[in-house]
Amino acid sequence: MDCENKLSAQCYGALKDYIDSLEEKKGALISVLHKAQEIFGYLPTEVQEFIAVELGVPVSKVYGVVSFYHFFTMTPKGKYSISVCMGTACYVRGAEKVLNNVKNYLGIEVGETTEDGLFSLDALRCVGACGLAPVVLVGKDVYGKQEVKDMKKILEKYRAMEK
Repeated sequence: MDCENKLSAQCYGALKDYIDSLEEKKGALISVLHKAQEIFGYLPTEVQEFIAVELGVPVSKVYGVVSFYHFFTMTPKGKYSISVCMGTACYVRGAEKVLNNVKNYLGIEVGETTEDGLFSLDALRCVGACGLAPVVLVGKDVYGKQEVKDMKKILEKYRAMEK
């Protein structure tokens, strides 16, 4: 869903419709959180409180799940999420250098988002594409080996799509 304002009534309505469509709400917290993050892009306190009310669970339980699982985020992510694989194969083949190049180019650290909201940066343990090492994901696009040598060119392609 593409909400103009991520915390709009339209987005909350979409989440409520999803929750209402569930046959069984008990035990649905994780799937609801996934859907909420898909809709809102992240899980701020007010969204967690909304989910707690709708599912009839304590806010502390919702927060506990959100803070436990690394997939969930309580801070807004960029439109294009960059994930650099730091698994053994990628690390040995230069992933740290790739990560440092991306950090320097974007002027952000791992876990941060660029001021324009376009990119966010994460480091992952393993993406399971060791044959392509080092591997970088930009959204759902996978870049490996030779491609990641020029991350600036790859990221400029995404910037150009926004103009």
